[in-house]
Amino acid sequence: MSGLALFFIAPLVFMFVSSLKPSGQVMSDSNSVRALLPVGDISLDNYSAVFDRVPVGQFLFNSVLITVFIVVGGLFVNSMAGFALSRLEWRGRGLVFGIIIATLIVPFETIAVPLVYWVSMLPTLVMEGGVLKYDFGWLNSYHVQIVPFIANAFAVFLFTQYFSTIPKSLDEAARIDGASWFMIYRKLIVPLSGPAFATVAILTFLPAWNQYLWPLMTVQKEELRPVMIGMQYFFQLNPEWGEVMAYTSMITIPVLVVFLAFQRAFVSSIAATGVKG
Repeated sequence: MSGLALFFIAPLVFMFVSSLKPSGQVMSDSNSVRALLPVGDISLDNYSAVFDRVPVGQFLFNSVLITVFIVVGGLFVNSMAGFALSRLEWRGRGLVFGIIIATLIVPFETIAVPLVYWVSMLPTLVMEGGVLKYDFGWLNSYHVQIVPFIANAFAVFLFTQYFSTIPKSLDEAARIDGASWFMIYRKLIVPLSGPAFATVAILTFLPAWNQYLWPLMTVQKEELRPVMIGMQYFFQLNPEWGEVMAYTSMITIPVLVVFLAFQRAFVSSIAATGVKG
């Protein structure tokens, strides 16, 4: 297990260590174990150079804003869908659930271009001369990076499976006491499903934070772009690999923090969703 852990940790160690070295030293050390050791000309110059090359603060703000809205909105929408599919009895429930699962086999790249067309035709509100007016097109906006990713088929599947493990006798007792279905969801199911919510939060956070193709296609304004688009700023002419490693280190830290904060709930949820009944 320790050897396997080292195998997966090695790229991260290489990234963080290389971010402290000049580009020339990164290349020269790459053929030896020195690539994983903080030796040689060590400094934080690459990190300061990153801020000179790209608007890191704006990119980080955009990614945090987009990711928070996707995660929070996704937890609510997908958990409500999972509740309806697992706890309520209604005609066509199996068909709807099957269609949702079937969408998992469709790669996002196959629907990206049609989706760009549709979002470019959606109505929106714009401010002109202090007056709100209707216009068309969601391109170059925050909501075009948020709304299409709130509903998630895998999150609905995970919530449905986890909610199915909770005894339905609790619902019957709550209904007898006069509770509505939404009250059962809010006061009974949600408090009992912390691991599932933590898992979906992580699995939603990762793709939301790592978005590259979609904002590249829909956002041309620099002040609205997320952190991953900033990577292309470093590959013009001759890449400075020390700065590249510094930038990737900066945008990787939030991912590690989120995973470490929720790893216990993540593991317990994966174990629970694998057991039915």
